Amino acid sequence: MELDIIEMIKKSGRGARLTPAEIAAKLPTNNPAAPTMLRRLLDYLVSHSIFTVAPTTLPDGSVERRYGLAPVCKFLTPNDDGVSLAPFISNRNMHKCLVPSTLHLKDAVLEGGEPFEKAYGMSLYEYSGKHPEHQTDFHKAMSDHSTLVLKKLLKTYKGLEGLSSLVDVGGGNGATLSMILSKYPKIKGINFDQPHVVADAPVSHPGLEHVGGDIFVSIPKGDAIFLKWILHCFGDEDCIKILKNCYAALPEGGGKVIVCEYLLPNPDETTPDIAGNSVVQFDMCMMVVTGGMERTAKEFETLALAAGFQGFQVAGSAYNVKIMELLKKN
Repeated sequence: MELDIIEMIKKSGRGARLTPAEIAAKLPTNNPAAPTMLRRLLDYLVSHSIFTVAPTTLPDGSVERRYGLAPVCKFLTPNDDGVSLAPFISNRNMHKCLVPSTLHLKDAVLEGGEPFEKAYGMSLYEYSGKHPEHQTDFHKAMSDHSTLVLKKLLKTYKGLEGLSSLVDVGGGNGATLSMILSKYPKIKGINFDQPHVVADAPVSHPGLEHVGGDIFVSIPKGDAIFLKWILHCFGDEDCIKILKNCYAALPEGGGKVIVCEYLLPNPDETTPDIAGNSVVQFDMCMMVVTGGMERTAKEFETLALAAGFQGFQVAGSAYNVKIMELLKKN
């Protein structure tokens, strides 16, 4: 993605295919080995169904390989909203953090603790606060991901109707709430995150307020609370603390926490499908970077009940992100 090959092929026209030499000619390089290196790189990506290839035998008997875009590439180039999953997948600063952390996985297994903290002497969140370039890339990736997921969610999920206030916990720059308020302008939106995060967050909607704080201390009050990709960052004990604070922030007469997370395959599944495999990969990433984890629906229900909620249900999905409701009843 850093070489912009997907966008290059896309701009060449619908159904276009390019040879490695044609791609190399469009890159700022004089490296004579570039076409060969690109062919090897593209063949690897073909094996993962990211590109397609069409071999053609030329008059001299040689074989020319022309590469095109596989269906998944539509998620890796900017859509009509100008967003894609590319920043999420190719977050160089995150990868720089992740690789040294994996070298401490054995130590974490044997000694306890988080691989990231063993590598850097601080948590991911402390690191992000001290490295603005990491924070910028991270929130761009989260913003684009939120836009893709929320656009799908807002078409299918009706659980936001009738709310007068909504608190987005860990909402970053407010992209998620901005989309929600665009469809539900009567909702008062509170974007809640760490003070250094909301300090530079834009006020992109008149009904949106940014509030800085600590999720382990207290959470702003609202009719409902929105948690997207938050709980998977933490172990069970911390999740219960967060959910108890959410419970306290909801009205006495009842309310709900809306949780958007990937769900691990059930324990009785021996061979996960493609979506399940991707969640297992994220589970490994969370263990290395934050000490958190992905969970099954049953595990989320257990957390909800431990925090005092009286009801739990999986209320929908947006792509492979599941929408769960944790219910506080009067």
